[in-house]
Amino acid sequence: MWKKIIRVFTLQDVFLGDRFFWLFGGVTALFIASFPFPFLFAIAKATLVAAIALVFVDAFLLFNKGVQLPCERVLPRQLSLGDENTVLLKLHNQYGLNLGITIIDELPVEFQKRDFEIKDDLKANEQKTYQYKLRPTIRGEYTFHNVNLYLHTTLSILERRIKHRITQKILVYPSIMQMNRFSLMAIARISTMRGVKKVRRLGASYEFAQIRNYVKGDDYRSINWKATSRRNDLMINQFEDERSQQIFSVIDKGRSMQMPFNGMSLLDYAVNTSLVISSVALQKHDKAGLMTFSDKIGATVKAEEGSKQLNLIIETLYKEQPRNFEANYELLYTATKQFIRRRSLIFLYTNFESYSAMARVLPLLRRINIAHLLVVVFFENTEIVDYSNQEAHTTEEIYYKTIASKFVEEKHRIVQELRQYGIQAILTRPEDLSVNSINKYLEMKSRGMI
Repeated sequence: MWKKIIRVFTLQDVFLGDRFFWLFGGVTALFIASFPFPFLFAIAKATLVAAIALVFVDAFLLFNKGVQLPCERVLPRQLSLGDENTVLLKLHNQYGLNLGITIIDELPVEFQKRDFEIKDDLKANEQKTYQYKLRPTIRGEYTFHNVNLYLHTTLSILERRIKHRITQKILVYPSIMQMNRFSLMAIARISTMRGVKKVRRLGASYEFAQIRNYVKGDDYRSINWKATSRRNDLMINQFEDERSQQIFSVIDKGRSMQMPFNGMSLLDYAVNTSLVISSVALQKHDKAGLMTFSDKIGATVKAEEGSKQLNLIIETLYKEQPRNFEANYELLYTATKQFIRRRSLIFLYTNFESYSAMARVLPLLRRINIAHLLVVVFFENTEIVDYSNQEAHTTEEIYYKTIASKFVEEKHRIVQELRQYGIQAILTRPEDLSVNSINKYLEMKSRGMI
């Protein structure tokens, strides 16, 4: 009998619960106490027999054939980079007893999450759906492995592990969620979403839309005097944004874009925003294109319209990886001359950490801006900005704060220098990149600058 008990407790899927140790710890204490108090020896033996019986009862309840807990993991079609993605676990307790349960899902190694567990109680024949959220910060293929269920009865002496071998692979794409969220702005003429500026449409575009009644605040220069005389009421020409304009996202994937922020690199923030801008441009009936570069030209997607174009951009952005080299702007200038022949709006996502770094490439940026409308987008170093805003108390803290403030001012100096030469510039926190880029695109469209 003892050999059978030992065999049970060496099984791979059997674990000892807390009450097991309390129970047999109490029995051991009784045996120790029986040395000075012999009358406790009989009680200790009876308690030991009862404890062993409880172990057998608990083992029988946990390991009989009636214990069935089917499990299903439900994943989205793909995970969205940098967003909270919902994963579902569906369980069904087909056993006739209430069970305590601990769920440990073997998450992809990329999440580095070692403390994941869900604890709950499942009633007899109860079905439950559990959900949790994951935020991937790296593009690529992720693999989910087993779902481990640790069961215990109300006795809680033993625990049984049931391992569901549910291996699933899923791809992490640039943020589809963010794209869908911001695409709503392309539908409304004036967006009312939080964080998005209301850009007054100036009617300076090239395509005539309709004649309508004058409303206070309209540009009086667009009044249609002939229609006004016929209708005996002020009428105004309304224009739509010119369509089929080329919008290019150009991404620097060199060394400077590997700086991390909130778990993601600046390159991945640029990837997400490029997808958003492309989606909005296509909804505005413009042509969206893409180019990446570092020490050499990477992916290029010719500016086109249509839903297939968006899928092509998504797949292209998914495959892009950083390179540990400095960006070659001379190569970029040559590539724009050869690849982007028609005047276009170019969003250049890069990062300048110093004024001298920008000054080296400024002549090339000015050349690109002559042929196209260039918007240089680069990033605030949020940690330095936050540090520069803290109070300093010691001499050392004052010194470090002064250095931090110098770095912050240098970033703003870069913006002023670019604008001085007619180059549009956006200095943004990484989390505000998409909103600020869309604001700039809508502003350019409304003013007919492209």
